[in-house]
Amino acid sequence: MILLRRLLGDVLRRQRQRQGRTLREVSSSARVSLGYLSEVERGQKEASSELLSAICDALDVRMSELMREVSDELALAELAQSAAATEPVPAPVRRTMLNSVSVAGVPPERVTIKAPTEAVDVVAA
Repeated sequence: MILLRRLLGDVLRRQRQRQGRTLREVSSSARVSLGYLSEVERGQKEASSELLSAICDALDVRMSELMREVSDELALAELAQSAAATEPVPAPVRRTMLNSVSVAGVPPERVTIKAPTEAVDVVAA
């Protein structure tokens, strides 16, 4: 699952690090506690629009630029996630999986196994 708060935190951290600034400097400038800013950067807390605006001001970054970068990261994460879900399963693994899976009324050659994310999905073709 893709978490927007994690992507947002990653982008904020990169922006801060590009400027060579510390969490302490940005938190002071944004008037946000150091601990809270750290949690936002690690994707553990959701940032309100007011907080995001204060952090963007402190970083001298337009919120639209920040959100565009987050949007680009999200698009890449979605592509990676969909590519992983449709990645073909190698034949030896496929045979092993088919030997342990029974699909009622569907011959094994008509069964498609999607690459597992957390559990194996078996779909009749």
